[in-house]
Amino acid sequence: MQLRNKTALVTGSTSGIGLGIAHAFAREGANVILNGFGDATQIEALRAGIERDHGVKARYDGADMSKADAIESMMAKALAEFGSIDVLVNNAGIQHVAPIEEFPLAKWDAIIAINLSAAFHTIRLAFPPMKSRKFGRIINVASAHALIASPFKSAYVAAKHGIAGLTKTVALEGAEHGVTANAICPGYVLTPLVEKQIPDTAKARGISEAEVIRDVLLAAQPTKQFVTVEQVAALAVYLASDAAGSTTGAIIPIDGGWTAH
Repeated sequence: MQLRNKTALVTGSTSGIGLGIAHAFAREGANVILNGFGDATQIEALRAGIERDHGVKARYDGADMSKADAIESMMAKALAEFGSIDVLVNNAGIQHVAPIEEFPLAKWDAIIAINLSAAFHTIRLAFPPMKSRKFGRIINVASAHALIASPFKSAYVAAKHGIAGLTKTVALEGAEHGVTANAICPGYVLTPLVEKQIPDTAKARGISEAEVIRDVLLAAQPTKQFVTVEQVAALAVYLASDAAGSTTGAIIPIDGGWTAH
């Protein structure tokens, strides 16, 4: 088990990519801290299931990732219980699709807060103990949109490009302290976030939802297949491992060839 006796905090991990990463880390022996919104009963079932299935500790913190004080409280509680956060995965994200002249100001602010500023807050709090222990793995789940743009996603694209820059900066600051920082850039994964934006994209483009999947989403990926949660999680496990000690500052596409165009 590559991550035995490690503790991993994964934001936005009550569903989709984040939950897949949390499960993969637990399989490798890591204690995990889940974070995200959802039905309390379902979340407790997820948490208890991870403990039962993998023999690790699993905790849940419902911190609102748009609020710096809530993030500070979550990080403090995690450090108090586990003594360290060895692996930090910034995965929480929201999306809104609209032409820029119609883009709601509140949506812009929320997307920047949750997709970009939240990662800054978790990193700034996890970084000092990582440096003092000479070990840390920071994994930012970005997007192919950290490398390229699509229309009608101004806030999301801006935030993900920001995550790429933040990742590189943190990598340089951690390079002599055993702390790595990397960004995973998935193409389209059929998660609740992507499913939710299909009708919005259809409305914005004036096409059907089936056409969105065929002509907008998978048209960008030469494989013509969605990236799977399991594929993203496997890459995260590698980046969290000792084998990835020299991999830092990398902005890694896992996008079915999308950014090869």
